[in-house]
Amino acid sequence: MQQSVSIRDLSLNFGAVKVLERMNLDVQQGEFLVLLGPSGCGKSTLLNCIAGLLDVSGGQIFISGKNVTWEEPKDRGIGMVFQSYALYPQMSVKKNLTFGLRVAGHKKDDIERRVARAAEMLQIEPLLDRKPANLSGGQRQRVAIGRALVRDVDVFLFDEPLSNLDAKLRSDLRVEIKRLHQRLENTMIYVTHDQIEAMTLADRIAIMRDGIIQQLDTPHAIYNHPVNLFVAGFIGSPSMNFIKGDLRGRTFNADGVPLNMEGYRFEPGNDQLETRAVLGVRPEHVIVGQAAATQPVSFESEIEIVEPMGSDTIAWTKLGKHEFTFRADSELNLEVGQKVRLGFDPARASIFDDESGDRI
Repeated sequence: MQQSVSIRDLSLNFGAVKVLERMNLDVQQGEFLVLLGPSGCGKSTLLNCIAGLLDVSGGQIFISGKNVTWEEPKDRGIGMVFQSYALYPQMSVKKNLTFGLRVAGHKKDDIERRVARAAEMLQIEPLLDRKPANLSGGQRQRVAIGRALVRDVDVFLFDEPLSNLDAKLRSDLRVEIKRLHQRLENTMIYVTHDQIEAMTLADRIAIMRDGIIQQLDTPHAIYNHPVNLFVAGFIGSPSMNFIKGDLRGRTFNADGVPLNMEGYRFEPGNDQLETRAVLGVRPEHVIVGQAAATQPVSFESEIEIVEPMGSDTIAWTKLGKHEFTFRADSELNLEVGQKVRLGFDPARASIFDDESGDRI
């Protein structure tokens, strides 16, 4: 498949501080790639390097096969949407949308066509004569997206565009962005620290930490087969249960509780290890009640905390000395002090090396 954006050995230093070091990344034509990670991991920095807003210290950036490493942002064939709306307050919505096109010398008919198309896609036709001060946050962000859209480019860059919006607006605009991508089929690179945005929008997710991509894969693969403890803990809400113990071949011992890991998919050559390890089990993969006894791993525990969430319930128990959380249907009556049978399938679990954090 054709590469839309290619990054080769990209490095960026701020003085003596190395922010990105020899990074390589390929984004396919028409792909929706999300850069996900905590604050300070380098995701926005990487996006700004692709946009040409930061001068790189080394390496090369290719967009649609063209080396744009030292090209000006306007010559890179990209449209960018920022966290802040960055709209001109004295201009109407329509003038905000057309400003870049007018400066670039586009013909009036072409400008009108592009604005009409963007306004229709984003459902902002009734807003074209308003000033930004008279718009809601969601409407302003739609205008900001529209300003990128009228450029008619191959690659769109989004830098946390929804982080200033409330939860309902974030959810609504998330759907709009996904619908927009399906309609346009353009390449989109999207930066966020919100795992829900990443999981719902992305074709692939690049999870970053300290300027390094930890895992680059589909949302399904990252959720079910995290490559290390950091990725496993960053994806999923509530977080994955982590239980420290000793791994002896296919038996995991958690504080004196032996768990048979038969059925777990070990990485090649790791099925006979004897080492300190961390067992990871997602709360939603835990079976509760009589059905738990049919699972390969099963144990009894006492409920310590119950958190009703509406559609489901989160409950806190213990496995050995470790806290253990599970998610259950809200129709199931759970109470503090109640003893329940819990079980899970090792095939859906993860085991990590206690020292390196890598998947075993």
